[in-house]
Amino acid sequence: MHSDRTPDASLIHALLKDQHPDLADLDIHPPIRGWDNELWRLGGELALRLPRTERAPTLIRKEHRWLPELAMRLPLPVPTPLRIGEPSVLFPQPWTIVKWLKGVPADRTPLSPAYGGHAADTLAAFLRELHEPAPGDAPSNPYRTAPLDTLTEAFEQQVREVSEDVPPGVRAVWQDAVAAPGPQGPPVWLHCDLHPANVVVTNDTLAGVLDFGELCAGDPAVDLAAAWMLLPDARRPVSSRRTRMPTTRRSAVPGGGRSCTAWP
Repeated sequence: MHSDRTPDASLIHALLKDQHPDLADLDIHPPIRGWDNELWRLGGELALRLPRTERAPTLIRKEHRWLPELAMRLPLPVPTPLRIGEPSVLFPQPWTIVKWLKGVPADRTPLSPAYGGHAADTLAAFLRELHEPAPGDAPSNPYRTAPLDTLTEAFEQQVREVSEDVPPGVRAVWQDAVAAPGPQGPPVWLHCDLHPANVVVTNDTLAGVLDFGELCAGDPAVDLAAAWMLLPDARRPVSSRRTRMPTTRRSAVPGGGRSCTAWP
């Protein structure tokens, strides 16, 4: 459930003055509200990320711990956490200062088919660099990386909620996925929430990746759904081949609510 708090610009200014006074004079723009957090743009290069849900503080601390070291080798810009704000009498939860990514989320501006090849190459390069073996203390995400054969009951329930007359091909696709072999290698770093609202587009192609709150270790096939959600139809199999990600039982489609964290 979202918080009942209604932060305003005066609170953002007070938080900065209290814990990061060198940033307190930056212009504060109206917020963009995502599912777990809201983003207040600071000047032209930074943003303050404030939690909105009960789980958001944990996600914020996870990003602050892991994303800076991952960002150094990723080929696309990401909202790297630069500083953290600790709970105080002004605001009872942690918050972060992150890099601002310019662009428009892909759920607002779909990728142009004319630039689909470049977008496929860009997505493949990003996932290849991200999908390096994760350390033993990397965060886990059992819900997002669960083997599909453990989710059959949930699948059937959701199918029934959508329609009483489900085409046979839908269940055939599910059964094929469940029967596919399991992971063939060690757990790697995953974005695990790579849907259109978490990707920034400029000049009709991918220009940045947002919201690493679901970051975890697991089977790289989990992130493969991004090709189907982001790329023009003709480029989806191209990206899948270029990422060299096997289709396994863990290739569940990432879910979650809108997480808009960029402006034009």
